Amino acid sequence: MRAWLLLAALASSAHAQDATYAVRLLSPETALKAAQAALKSCRDRGFQAAVAVVDRMGVVQVLLRDRFAGPHTPDMATAKAYTAASFRTNTTELAEASQAGRPASGIRHRPGVAAVGGGMMIEAGGSLLGAIGVSGAPGGREDDACAAAGIAAIREDIEL
Repeated sequence: MRAWLLLAALASSAHAQDATYAVRLLSPETALKAAQAALKSCRDRGFQAAVAVVDRMGVVQVLLRDRFAGPHTPDMATAKAYTAASFRTNTTELAEASQAGRPASGIRHRPGVAAVGGGMMIEAGGSLLGAIGVSGAPGGREDDACAAAGIAAIREDIEL
């Protein structure tokens, strides 16, 4: 009889483990560090930009706007970060994959999606931790460079 109770307890424990899972999230301090480094990278290149860092679900953790960045840049940076996190794809790659006539072209019509360069996933240990979006540099390639600088600034902090 005791063996049956032990098996029932083990089965219950295994079932509970299957019903939940653990995730890693960026701390607000780490998200801020990435945003500040990306903003500094843009400034050093002569660009006024906005930077958004979102968690793995696409919810904004940090939003910074440089003093002369355009009024559209906070929304665009947020959309780029959200898009990278939501589709688990850097937005430069998504921009190419969602061109008119391609199977993924409908993605561009979803609310809040920005299929242009400047949104990059923040990953570590095989897990998506969040994403960073930059808007304000003169083109997606330059926005990507600033975003990459933000990720580089926290790389040691987030690696397992």
